[in-house]
Amino acid sequence: MRKLLYFLGSLFLSLTWIAGHSQTQIVIPGFKDKYCDYVKKLEAGQTDIDYRDFRYSFIDSEQFKIASAKSSLLDSLEKKMFSLMNQADYQEIIRIAKAMLSIDYTSLIAHKILRQTLQLIGDTANARKYKTIQFGLLNSIVRNGNGKTCATAWPVIQLSEEYFILRMLGAVLKRQSLEQTGGFCDKMEVTTNEGDKTFYFEVTKVFEGYRKLGRKE
Repeated sequence: MRKLLYFLGSLFLSLTWIAGHSQTQIVIPGFKDKYCDYVKKLEAGQTDIDYRDFRYSFIDSEQFKIASAKSSLLDSLEKKMFSLMNQADYQEIIRIAKAMLSIDYTSLIAHKILRQTLQLIGDTANARKYKTIQFGLLNSIVRNGNGKTCATAWPVIQLSEEYFILRMLGAVLKRQSLEQTGGFCDKMEVTTNEGDKTFYFEVTKVFEGYRKLGRKE
C-alpha cells in the first residue's frame, strides 16, 4: 500500500511538473513592430485582440521574411508533430508546436495541436489560452464572408490557412484555380461527405506577401 501511495504521489508530481514546465518556450521575435507587440500580448494571456489585424500585421513584419525562409523547416516540423501524435510523445509534440509558433505565431495547426496536447497533460489554463487564440485566428477568417462566392470569399494571408480550413471541413481538394470575378480569389473545388462543393478564399494579402518577398506568383 505504501509503495502504491508513493507511486501515485510521484506520478502526480511528474504530471504537475510537465504541465507547468515545458522544455521549450515560444521565442518572441525582437522586432519593434505591431506583429511582435501582438505576440507579446498573446503570450502574456491578453487574448482579447483584433485577430484579423494581427494576421495582417504578420505580412508587414520582418518576421514574415524569416518565416518564409524557414518554410521547409516549418513543413518538416509539422510532419514530425503529426507522426509523434501516434506515439503520444506529448512533451516532444509541445516542443515542436512551440518551435513552429516561434517562427509563425499565426499558424493555426500549431495552435490547435498545442492546445489539444496541453489539455491531455492536464495544463488546462494554457490549453484554454491557445484555444482562444486558435479560434480567434480562425474566426477572423470564416466570420468575414461565407466562402461561397469570390465576392464573399474568406480572407487569408497564407495558403496554409486555406488548407487548414478545408481540413476542418473534411474536404478533399480536387481542383484549385485563381478567379477574379467579384474579387481576387482562390477557387477550391472539393469533395466532402455531402458531395462536391466549391469554396472561395480571398488572396489579396497572399500576393501582397509574395511581392514583399520579391516573388512573382
